[in-house]
Amino acid sequence: MDYTPLILSIKIAGIATCIVFLLGVSCARLISRNQFPGKRLLEALFLLPLVLPPTVVGFGLLFIFGKNGPIGRLLLQWFDYQIVFTWVGAVIAAVVVSFPLMYQSAAAAFLKYEKNLEHSALTMGASKWKVFWTISFPLAWPGLVAGFVLSFARALGEFGATLMVAGYIPNQTNTIPLTIYFAVESGNMQTALFWVIGIVIVGFTAILWLNWWSGRNILKLTKE
Repeated sequence: MDYTPLILSIKIAGIATCIVFLLGVSCARLISRNQFPGKRLLEALFLLPLVLPPTVVGFGLLFIFGKNGPIGRLLLQWFDYQIVFTWVGAVIAAVVVSFPLMYQSAAAAFLKYEKNLEHSALTMGASKWKVFWTISFPLAWPGLVAGFVLSFARALGEFGATLMVAGYIPNQTNTIPLTIYFAVESGNMQTALFWVIGIVIVGFTAILWLNWWSGRNILKLTKE
């Protein structure tokens, strides 16, 4: 059995989740606790990939990063590089579809604790950066971990947008979901079943661990 799909899936999902974590935490921290014109519109834009069909997301990315798209054309002209039909395209697709989960979790986490804790530290002379790392981040950590795990699971299972942007190229973009699809198309049900069981186990394990970890933290808080 060729385990390339597993290696590629973990690689793509791992890179995408790290990017999403940084972007999601940064955006949630800046937006969730501040009020400004257009905030609801911006949040709706962030969450839009949750309700759009993956093929629509894929078409949008293809329009932007394709060789005739605004970014794709520049990359081709300046660096002679094309994102479409590469593993980088798969990473971008995974980032876009998993970002809403990370943003939602992070925004909720930053709203759970009292804002006065941050204000008190600021009035005592602490910098905003120090307040974030010593107060905001630790207090929001359980929600951030939940967002990280859910984002990874979503990135790992991404199919529609990845197919449109990255295609199915053996040893380059053949992630587990794409491998399952094309195995079924070719009538190779044994290979498809193998990877279906594998990705179900990974997804189930991630959710089971998240539930256990969240329950342990809730129990710890109640005891305190």
